Amino acid sequence: MGKKLLVAVTALVIVLSLTTLAISQIDRKTKDDLFSQIELYSYTLTTIQADYVDELEPKDLIYGSLKGMLASLDPHSQFLDQEEYKELKTETQGKFGGLGIEISIRDGLLTVITPIEDTPAWKAGIKAGDRIVKIEDELTKDITLSDAVKKLRGKPGTAVKITVLREDEFKILEFEVTREIIHIQDVKFTQILEDKIGFVRLAEFREDSAKDFKAALDDLKQQGADSLILDLRNNPGGLLNVAIKITELFLPEGQTIVSTKGRRLSQNTVTKSTNKTDVFDWPMVVLINEGSASGSEILAGALKDNKRAIILGMTSFGKGSVQSVIPLPDGSGLRLTTSKYFTPSGESIHGKGIEPDIVVDLFVPEETDEKKQEKGVTKVFDDVELKNTEDPEKLKKEKEEKEIKEKLLADNQVQSAISVIKGIRVYKDYNDRGAPAAQATPAAAESL
Repeated sequence: MGKKLLVAVTALVIVLSLTTLAISQIDRKTKDDLFSQIELYSYTLTTIQADYVDELEPKDLIYGSLKGMLASLDPHSQFLDQEEYKELKTETQGKFGGLGIEISIRDGLLTVITPIEDTPAWKAGIKAGDRIVKIEDELTKDITLSDAVKKLRGKPGTAVKITVLREDEFKILEFEVTREIIHIQDVKFTQILEDKIGFVRLAEFREDSAKDFKAALDDLKQQGADSLILDLRNNPGGLLNVAIKITELFLPEGQTIVSTKGRRLSQNTVTKSTNKTDVFDWPMVVLINEGSASGSEILAGALKDNKRAIILGMTSFGKGSVQSVIPLPDGSGLRLTTSKYFTPSGESIHGKGIEPDIVVDLFVPEETDEKKQEKGVTKVFDDVELKNTEDPEKLKKEKEEKEIKEKLLADNQVQSAISVIKGIRVYKDYNDRGAPAAQATPAAAESL
């Protein structure tokens, strides 16, 4: 065991030595301070190995120290063992096991960024901003993100008990949520609501989101849409490059999308649109709320600052830091915060979020007993109709689309967005009608 520990310490020293090549821009004093502490680290490691009550594997000690080191930086930096690193790569493909919530550490508390639509957490009633104070019967005080993920995930069909603090209601609530394989549909509810106003819900930014989103816009265009409501509510983000690709669909070449700033020059970037030909120039309203984070904040911030869309709803989550995922030689990895996002106007997203142009809180009316009874009767008739039709799948799809449309039209934030678009049209029509008259005088004077 002593030889194993010596090999582990030697390997760590070699890794740290190699790291100096990557941090050559850091001044000499900082490097000297760093390496002066390695002796302390090595001494502590060997002392634990020699004197701790239980015999430990060197790998467990090294991994434990790395987890603690990364957790001490900020809530989003973490060391990922081989299994966690593999899971991280799986998440970006849109299919994984769990409850269907995005979580973060905010103000030292485990916080729900957003529940993902149509997942167990969403159906159970968990909301953005809920503070998870217990998982099963264990308090989450000082828990790391990776440990929280491990406790919340499990085999499909198994249940986990979650206790949350809902601060705006001053309530402690308990939920028992059954885990499922989470299938994420990024682009959904694509349809024309009324008066040629198209609607698209964008739930996350994953590998195929940009392609699917462009297809949705083309579909709306073919249906005759000439304006758009883009719903980013409860969109927790995802892949940065995908968020940028989608933003480019609305901004012509040269307009700034987002900038990043870090400690090193290479981490300071400005990303601009490269779209030369295929720009959607429809009147547009973007819906955001406290569950909109990261990539959705970049998209909303870019459209707001470039005066391309009206942002409506509630202030977004404020997750504006950049994590670089760095693979390590043994199959583990680092998720390290390396810079922060800034909107085109230079405003930091992190900790502040995107302020909407028009603040509209969501109003959810309580369902009365009469309404519940009416829904029950409707379901009975629907079931009979489905049994008697020649194409039940087609009819079921049509009914689902009709139900979604009715829910959207009953959504007060969507209704506000529709009113804004109609107002934009009136203003645009007023300007268009006034333009010829304004140009007539100079033209006539030039001909004299």
